[in-house]
Amino acid sequence: MHKYGIRLEKREDIPLVQMLAIGLAAVALALVVCGVFLLVITKTNPVSVFAGIIDGAIGTNRRLWVTIRDSLVLLLVAVALVPAFKMKFWNIGAEGQILMGGLVSAALMIYGKSLPNALLLPLIFVSSCVAGFVWGLIPAVFKAKFNTNETLFTLMMNYVAMQIISCCIVLWENPIGSNTVGIINSANNAGWFPFVFGLRYGLNLIIVVFVTVMMALYLKFTKHGYEISVVGESRSTALYAGINVNKVIVRTVGLSGSVCGLAGCLVVCGASHTVSTSLAGGRGFTAIIVAWMSLFNSFVMAGVSFFLCFMQNGAIQIASQFGLNDTVSDILVGILIFFFIGSGFFTRYKVHFVPHEDKGDL
Repeated sequence: MHKYGIRLEKREDIPLVQMLAIGLAAVALALVVCGVFLLVITKTNPVSVFAGIIDGAIGTNRRLWVTIRDSLVLLLVAVALVPAFKMKFWNIGAEGQILMGGLVSAALMIYGKSLPNALLLPLIFVSSCVAGFVWGLIPAVFKAKFNTNETLFTLMMNYVAMQIISCCIVLWENPIGSNTVGIINSANNAGWFPFVFGLRYGLNLIIVVFVTVMMALYLKFTKHGYEISVVGESRSTALYAGINVNKVIVRTVGLSGSVCGLAGCLVVCGASHTVSTSLAGGRGFTAIIVAWMSLFNSFVMAGVSFFLCFMQNGAIQIASQFGLNDTVSDILVGILIFFFIGSGFFTRYKVHFVPHEDKGDL
């Protein structure tokens, strides 16, 4: 009698087509589970519910561009995390880095509203990147010098950033006592992203595409990108090869933080035009899933980011349409993420069913 055991084999590499096939299978299974869930809570044909999701995400030109806008920010944060993760520095502090970039952007909008946009916007871009860089640099330096736990350190930095923003909201609240900043510079749009090619979010698109392409080239074709890969594979090997590991850690995490800070700028100047403790919107954590499950492939990250935002924005629509509470969108996205995590296992490991002979009791 033959029995079968399971043997796992770690993949050295996986073709893009095969990775996409695994991802699409995970999406299909996730949609089936979502359909069953929606059937149970709405007592309605899941097809009509999914039609509501599509309408809510891309049903009008405005809804389509809101979904694109949200997916662009998520993609930018995922791209920011790639260099740190490839170096095996687990940067869980993207939320705080986004918050600090957004905070500096809001401050310049408030105090520099008399400046022309041609001067104010470049100043905001640079300053938001610097703010994110500094917020990433702090845990990087402690990791390099004292080998602290970067996961806990970067996570705690998120809460520090939230408290700093809370203090600034009290300082800037408008009107006094409202505990909110409100829309900044609604009268003259100082610091707001301008329309590009007639598109409200055209500048967002240009920035994210440019940074994504440059990051891919940086990691693949530069000496710094090579050093990041070597340090990620083995610090001992990196030291033997004469690479200054501490310098690479500080430089790489600083880069990761600066791009997250730029993402904060996109949220404040290119979308909400205000600042709050929730401006990151959980993107710093969702982007971890996007980057990790996409095996750091920029093309795949773009698709995953769009799909997650598509489902989230569409779920908000059906929550209103069917009289459901707002947590429905979170549940649907959670189901998707669960299956994405499962697909990540199969992109990293081959599963073999190995027959072995049952010799009975000895």
